[in-house]
Amino acid sequence: MKVIPFEEKYRQDFIDFNTDWIVSNFGFLEQHDRETFEKIDEEMRAGAMIFFAVEDGIALATCMAMPMEGTTWEICKLGSNKNVPHKGAGSAVFEQAMKWALDHGAKKLFILSNSKLKPALHIYRKYGFKEIKLEDYEYIRGDIAFEYTPEH
Repeated sequence: MKVIPFEEKYRQDFIDFNTDWIVSNFGFLEQHDRETFEKIDEEMRAGAMIFFAVEDGIALATCMAMPMEGTTWEICKLGSNKNVPHKGAGSAVFEQAMKWALDHGAKKLFILSNSKLKPALHIYRKYGFKEIKLEDYEYIRGDIAFEYTPEH
């Protein structure tokens, strides 16, 4: 398995993995989701990057790093291929997305999630993210948020 930055041939995998994950857990996509999928090129021109864990030409998992405001970046759209075993692929793309954001000026990383997504929450905590409380979780399904500030 190797982790690679965005390649056009995996664009649909990014959309499909995340759509499947969201719909199977919550029943529907929200407007924020559709906007992210429709604006991939625009987001990447603004500094975002999508990573894929790939083995034998098959995408196993994906994750996106996206600039927000100032020096805060969001780590988002962590999804995996439900059709193949991929032990460690989610952690691998998540770690690469974190590295991309930090290497491109992030001083703080942010994640919005849902408390029932235990595998994802495990990854966030494993990499040092701490739960924070928000006034507005933006997404209907959002009920938990995390922040990471690198130690200097």
